[in-house]
Amino acid sequence: MSLRHYLTLVDTMARLSLKADASRYFFGYIWWILEPLLYVLVFYVVFELILQNRREDFLVFLMCGKLTFIWFSKSVTQASRSIVNGKGLIGKISVPKSLFPIAVIQEGLYKQAAVFALLFAVVLGSGYAVSDSWAWLLPIVMVNYLMIVAGSLIAAYLVCLVFDFHVLVSMGMVFLLFVSGIFWDPRDLPDPAMTETVLALNPLAFIVDAYRQVLMAGVSPELGHLLWIGAASIAVILFMLGLMRRSSEYLALKVVTS
Repeated sequence: MSLRHYLTLVDTMARLSLKADASRYFFGYIWWILEPLLYVLVFYVVFELILQNRREDFLVFLMCGKLTFIWFSKSVTQASRSIVNGKGLIGKISVPKSLFPIAVIQEGLYKQAAVFALLFAVVLGSGYAVSDSWAWLLPIVMVNYLMIVAGSLIAAYLVCLVFDFHVLVSMGMVFLLFVSGIFWDPRDLPDPAMTETVLALNPLAFIVDAYRQVLMAGVSPELGHLLWIGAASIAVILFMLGLMRRSSEYLALKVVTS
């Protein structure tokens, strides 16, 4: 299968899945935006109204973190089961196993485009102005996407080998929710060294902080760290694609006989 055919098939699978998903709900495509907004609302009620968060810009702060996290967590979680869910097709024809998680990721990318449009509208409506730093949004989104692809390929491969790994993937997302600065700011930690440690060791925390720095503070992210995360993600992606290609028949056997 050529690269052009591969990408065309990915896009087709993603679009068909979007239509099928929208047809199952009364609100249809509105759920692309409504669902993440409901997640934000839950956290806003807890931390702003109940716990009395004293941050004036907490809504924008929370949206930058939560909407970014939802994109990552939902894509990786859904992609982790994509090869197993493709059991019917895999049992009939030989297709690249990476096709299934990549199609799920592509579907999530289309949804996230609408979510990001909403986020930018809220940021502007809250009084933040467009600045030169907004030019960094494209490379940040690209690195964010590469992280999702890398994490999804690993998760999909492991779940294909041992289905129980899907439970660990879900638990891992809960862990990341609490340690990635989604509803708290790593820059508010009393020890600057701890802030640097969190941002250095947790790529997701760095990406979330990068969105906030660009959209809210008008500050560009650390280029070296951004490039390092992007390069590491590409290396993982290339390794996993090669691994899936070499073990394609073995993965098919595991899926069909499970």
